Amino acid sequence: MRFLHLDDLVDYRDGVVDTSSALKYLTPAELRWRVKSGRWQKPCKGVVVAQSGPLTERQILWIAVLWAGHGAALGGLTAAILDGLKGFEDREPFPNRPIHVIVPAARPIRRASLCFPVVVHYSRLLGSGDIHPVRRPPRTRIARSLVDAAAWMATDRGAQAVLAAGVQQRLVRAEDMISVVACNARLRRRKVIMEALEDIAGGAHALSELDFTRQVVRRFGLPEPDRQAGRRDSRGRRRWLDAVWEKAKVIAEVDGAAHMDALAYWDDMSRDNDFRLGGYQVLRFPAFVVRYQAEEVAHTIREALREAGCAWWGWRVS
Repeated sequence: MRFLHLDDLVDYRDGVVDTSSALKYLTPAELRWRVKSGRWQKPCKGVVVAQSGPLTERQILWIAVLWAGHGAALGGLTAAILDGLKGFEDREPFPNRPIHVIVPAARPIRRASLCFPVVVHYSRLLGSGDIHPVRRPPRTRIARSLVDAAAWMATDRGAQAVLAAGVQQRLVRAEDMISVVACNARLRRRKVIMEALEDIAGGAHALSELDFTRQVVRRFGLPEPDRQAGRRDSRGRRRWLDAVWEKAKVIAEVDGAAHMDALAYWDDMSRDNDFRLGGYQVLRFPAFVVRYQAEEVAHTIREALREAGCAWWGWRVS
C-alpha cells in the first residue's frame, strides 16, 4: 500500500514504521535526529516508533511483524486471540506473553534482539491468500491461525482444545480448517488435528464432547449417537443435545463450567424435566468424569440402552 505522506503511513501502522519505509519520506539525517532527540524511539534495528511514550499492545505486535520482515504476519494463538478467540490468553501480562510470527521459509529474518518474546515459525506454504487482506497488524486468516495454533501446541489435548474452541465460539467452520489441513501434507500433528476436526464437524463442538466421543462412545463400543442434535420440546422450543440415541430415547449431556451458572443450571434442569415428561431418559455427566472415569460413564449409558431394549434394533450394547 502506497501513502502520499509519512503521517498517513504512521497512522496506518499505529505509529510503528520500518526504517526502509520511513526513509522514503525522510533523509537519513532527519530520521537519526528524530530518534536521537527523543521524539521517536527505536525499539529494535530496522523499526522506529513515532512517539516517545510507552508502547501499546498493538504497537508491540506491529514491531514484531515489521522486525520479522517482508511477508511476515502474526499467526497461531496470537492471531486467533486478536480475531476473538477466548480462553487461551496467557496469564502472563502483555508484553511478556509470547508473540507468534509466521514467515516464509525461504527468507531468513534478522537476528536483532527484541525486548519482548517473539516465537518465529517458518512455513513453506505461506502465500497472500493465507494472510487476511485488511486486518491490522497483518495476520493469518482465522482458519489458518487455529490450525497453526493446534500444530504448535505443546500437547495433543491442547491442539484439540483450540480447534474445538474456534468452532464452539463461532469464529470458523470445521470445514474451513479441514481445507487448510488438506493443503499441508507435512503439518505437525496432522493426524490428530484431522481426527479432531472430523469429530467437530460431526457435532462435537466442545473439548468435553470430544472426550465423550473418543473416550466413551468409541473406546467402549457404544452405538454412535446423534451429537449436537436439535430437538423440539413440548413448548416447541428448539433444544440442542450433546448426544441422543433416538430409538432408545436416551439423552446424555456433558456439563462443563458453563453449566455451573445458576440460571444456566436451571435452564438445563427445566429442559431435562421437559424431555423426561416426553419419555426420554436424561443422563448428565460432569466433564471431568467423562475425562477421568470414562468406563463408569460408558457402563451407565450401556445399562440405559439395554433397559430401553436397544438389542431389539441390532445395537451392540453388551
